[in-house]
Amino acid sequence: MIKVYIGLGSNLDDPQSQLKKAIIAMEMVPSTSVAKTSSFYRSKPVGPQDQPNYVNAVVELDTELSASVLLDYLQAIENDQGRERKVKWGARTLDLDILLFGDEIINDDRLQIPHVEMQNRGFVLLPLNEIFPDCIIPGVGSVSSLLQQDNADDLIKLT
Repeated sequence: MIKVYIGLGSNLDDPQSQLKKAIIAMEMVPSTSVAKTSSFYRSKPVGPQDQPNYVNAVVELDTELSASVLLDYLQAIENDQGRERKVKWGARTLDLDILLFGDEIINDDRLQIPHVEMQNRGFVLLPLNEIFPDCIIPGVGSVSSLLQQDNADDLIKLT
């Protein structure tokens, strides 16, 4: 089994409910189980500010799937929950990002792992640190040290 960390985000149609439904849907992915779930956090949007605040979390999965097959399942979950890809950094019902996939480094047309912006986003680092405090992002450093540099003070813990 490979340990995988998924970033979840939503700011439309009852965001906390969207995240809960996504976590249940991830349990249904073949050869995959949800091992840990962080608390939910409210965060300000990245990009256009004329949209609702987000609810974010991180989930640890155990999977036997490849990264690209897992991505297919995650995108199907997003689509099932009404995800529309119209505006970069626009409002969305659900965003599921593969942050880390074991210790693999992947850089192709569909995937960049570790996720290219995760080290700059407190709404990823804080929930990731909650469920994986010893996390080292390959080529970047420890999540705990990145959190000391990042201002995650604007996050509000919801659950």
